[in-house]
Order: sequence, then structure tokens, then C-alpha cells
Amino acid sequence: MSTIALQENLKKYSAIEHCPVRNVLSRFSGKWAILILSILNENEATRFNAIAKAIPDISSKVLSDTLKSLEKDGMISRHIFAEIPPKVEYSLTELGKSLMPILGELIGWAVKNFNHFKH
Repeated sequence: MSTIALQENLKKYSAIEHCPVRNVLSRFSGKWAILILSILNENEATRFNAIAKAIPDISSKVLSDTLKSLEKDGMISRHIFAEIPPKVEYSLTELGKSLMPILGELIGWAVKNFNHFKH
């Protein structure tokens, strides 16, 4: 590949505000978002406490913030039931569901190669 072609290829990553790789993948760069999406994919509508129990090393604040972020990005929906005490369930949106086959591949790769990364 010529230097000019290489520079043109790399240009798409340098425009920070227009780079799909940066802007989309940054939403899932933390370890919690993918775990939460996986839990919701496997269990459909899930309550906050059930997600917290499934990920015991996440704090309530971080879980709450991550759920809010995923909801803001349109990946999950939050359904509040008119009960006392209030009941809230989270589930994947169609956008979130469309990501799961791709995440499934990544998760499968992670399971297959887990021992390579253990220290």
C-alpha cells in the first residue's frame, strides 16, 4: 500500500467527531455495559436488583449510571410499573437486540481465549 493510500485510509479515524469506531465503541468500552446487555439478552425484562446480583462486583451507583447511559443511547428501555413499592424492569430495545449477535461473537471469542489472558 502506498503512503498516500495509507494516509487516506487512516484519515477516517482522525476526525474525532465523525469517527464511527470511536463514537460507537466508546459506549461499550467499560466492562459493565456488555455484561448488562448480555444479562438482559438472556433474561429479557430484568429488575435492578437481579442485575446487581448477577454482577456482584458492580456498585449500585455504577450500575445505575450504566443503565442510564444505555437507556440514553437507546440500547435498553426502562419500564416503571405503577405499584407500591415501585417496580422497574429493564429490557433490550430493538437496537440493543440488533447488537447481540455481534456481542455473541465477541463473547464466544472471549470464552474460547480466556486462558490466554489470565495472569
